[in-house]
Amino acid sequence: MSKQQIGDDYDIAGSAAAGEEVHHRETFPVLVIGALGVVYGDIGTSPIYAFREAIHAASSDGGLIRADVLGIVSMIFWALTLIVTIKYVLFVLRADNDGEGGILSLMALARASYKTRPTLILSIGIIGASLFYGDAVITPAISVLSAVEGLEVVAPALGPYIVPITLVILLTLFAVQRFGTARMAIVFGPITLIWFLALGFFGLWHLFDDLSILVSVNPYYGFDYVVRNPGTAFATIGTVFLAVTGAEALYADLGHFGRRPIVTAWMWIVFPCLLLNYFGQGAFVLAHAEAAKNPFFEMFPPWALLPMVLLATAATVIASQAVISGAYSLSRQAVQLNLLPRLTIEHTSEKQSGQVYLPRVNFFLGLVVILLVLGFERSTNLAAAYGIAVTGNMLVTTTLLFIVMSRIWKWRLWVSVLVTAGFLIIDITFVGANLIKVIDGGWASLVVAIVIVIVMFTWVRGSRQLAAKVRKDEVPLDLIANKMAQSPPTLVPGTAVFLTGDPASSPAALLHSLKHYKVLHEKNVILTVVTAASPVVKKNERARIEPINDLFVRVTLTFGYMEQPNIPRTLAICRQQGLKFDIMTTSFFLSRRSLKAAVRSEMPYWQDRLFIALAHTASDATEYFQIPTGRVVEIGTQVNI
Repeated sequence: MSKQQIGDDYDIAGSAAAGEEVHHRETFPVLVIGALGVVYGDIGTSPIYAFREAIHAASSDGGLIRADVLGIVSMIFWALTLIVTIKYVLFVLRADNDGEGGILSLMALARASYKTRPTLILSIGIIGASLFYGDAVITPAISVLSAVEGLEVVAPALGPYIVPITLVILLTLFAVQRFGTARMAIVFGPITLIWFLALGFFGLWHLFDDLSILVSVNPYYGFDYVVRNPGTAFATIGTVFLAVTGAEALYADLGHFGRRPIVTAWMWIVFPCLLLNYFGQGAFVLAHAEAAKNPFFEMFPPWALLPMVLLATAATVIASQAVISGAYSLSRQAVQLNLLPRLTIEHTSEKQSGQVYLPRVNFFLGLVVILLVLGFERSTNLAAAYGIAVTGNMLVTTTLLFIVMSRIWKWRLWVSVLVTAGFLIIDITFVGANLIKVIDGGWASLVVAIVIVIVMFTWVRGSRQLAAKVRKDEVPLDLIANKMAQSPPTLVPGTAVFLTGDPASSPAALLHSLKHYKVLHEKNVILTVVTAASPVVKKNERARIEPINDLFVRVTLTFGYMEQPNIPRTLAICRQQGLKFDIMTTSFFLSRRSLKAAVRSEMPYWQDRLFIALAHTASDATEYFQIPTGRVVEIGTQVNI
């Protein structure tokens, strides 16, 4: 899969230097503990607010009765079982793209099963990725805010300081991102383990307040609630979904830990502890109806309340960090797949190339999160904005999973349809239940998702239009190479590397160099960098060399979409294959384009302007491809689009 890049005559490539990454052979228990902190941070903080919001929705019509509590706990139990345990653990986690997961990996996997690379699947992937960003800005805001609100239970006088304290925590969290999370990650897993054990312990303690809560495992009570409460059922189902937000992280972080540690952590630690806590909260409310306002914090004895508030705050910060890191990873994949312009990517760890920091993404997330806290002020208000983006993302995952089932796993069509239909019924139910939140705050995450969709579609469409326009003016490379061989200009010592997105055409930098300088290097490499549909490319498939004549050679470097392209280092592979060059006598020629809006364009004027603005924000290609700045020659051209 190759992609025309703006500002230079070449393609971009991968993102995470998987071939060069130092992989550490961690013991299985270490991987399980690590998965707790990274994978389950989001879903692990849901008990703070999910059950509370559900009983508030159920009691909005005038009161809360015993059968309502049983119905809510039953729906939470089956939501966790059907969505996380069955859908994600048993099915989605098996749809790995060479070990990598996430919505864009699934999109690339599904799209690669077609020779024509359908645009429809690309569009579905863009929508899914955009919805993830919508979720990524809500999670830190609602998680940290809901935890800090626990201080009101400890000391009601602290109420006016909840928002300021939350803002300080969030500002600090986003400010330290540039230093990397390697040191913090060491304690993420153990703290999250303590958190889950505390959830399970206090849930089990209060389970004995009313053991009849255990009958909620019978789905009858969930259906009974819906039948008895048609007026509030949809709203309650939407809040019940809060219990499974974060499930997508199981798949998104597949490449970090592998399927077995993620599944083990869920089945033996996370799932049991979450169930104990939700059932414990239900039993506590049955025995203490007055605790329905904030059952999570009110269920703790006085001696444990402050420690649990502090632990909850730590857990929510960890959950926020996991989402922020996921946004970095997704953005990096989007850049490699040419869904976004090149973004500055800073590696924060010398040992693990997967740990990256993207300044622009961090600023965007931080700004929106702060605005959400200031605008909504209470986690209850934010709960109305939470869920729409997540449910939409899960719906996209189910759609792409059907393609994987039928085309890659080669399941019989009726089996694929049957399994997918079951998941779609659940997904569509939750999407519908959350759509009623749009007016009350759900618009916030949708606005973020829509903005990202517009940006991605504009970049993809503009890139294709620019590539088509440039292609009309290009000269076949073979024609130039033959002319130069028959009647060479003045030859100068050394090697010239010309980067291009179309290996069959002469790079603009080469043509302009011949036109203005009237000279040619003794050895000229026409270099194309492409991105594969897989996250990692094997070393023996990295470089392909095709001699044209004594003066020219065509080289194609292939990277996976999770790899960080390093052209000088990768060219060393070409030397092993017989390409003779000395990096100290090699010059890299890049064509830098200045874009102008044309009078007539296939895109609307506003989209032209947006595309040009995005192109201007693209990070420097020299830095992105890690080319020595002293060896680069940039030649500018102007293009009307």
